[in-house]
Amino acid sequence: MRKGIFSSGLVWLWLVVLLVAVDRYSKFWVTHHLSFFEPFKILPIFNLTLAYNTGAAFSFLHSASGWQNWVLSSLAVIISGGVLVWLSRLRAYEAWMSIALCLILTGALGNAWDRLYYGYVVDFLDFHWGDWHFAIFNIADTAICIGAFMLFWEWVTHKQT
Repeated sequence: MRKGIFSSGLVWLWLVVLLVAVDRYSKFWVTHHLSFFEPFKILPIFNLTLAYNTGAAFSFLHSASGWQNWVLSSLAVIISGGVLVWLSRLRAYEAWMSIALCLILTGALGNAWDRLYYGYVVDFLDFHWGDWHFAIFNIADTAICIGAFMLFWEWVTHKQT
């Protein structure tokens, strides 16, 4: 028997639509209200700082000649396809795994959109302690990290029957 969208993990795709919209809006807002690399202080340990990342996580490959955008975008599309297949094979009530996969899909799509449209990823969340700054990141990056943690947690705590 074939599962429909409402009985599979695909029912959770509304979360992807919502979070991609939040990611797009946040990036639109910071690019129109902040100056490049000038911190806007929110808390003693948190700034909004507009930055552009032409590489991958932690600016890995940032100095490459541009090929990295196509490779990373292609990888995001392939991963997104795999995530959609995985979601279609889950049951709708398998919420934890479905949400984890939707968060990863959100991050892949949000950052791929930036790479293809701008040629870089818009980052702006800047946590720091004194002069030490963590890598500046965005909502899509946050979604990927939370989704990956949720997958890891499922893997660690899953009981074999």
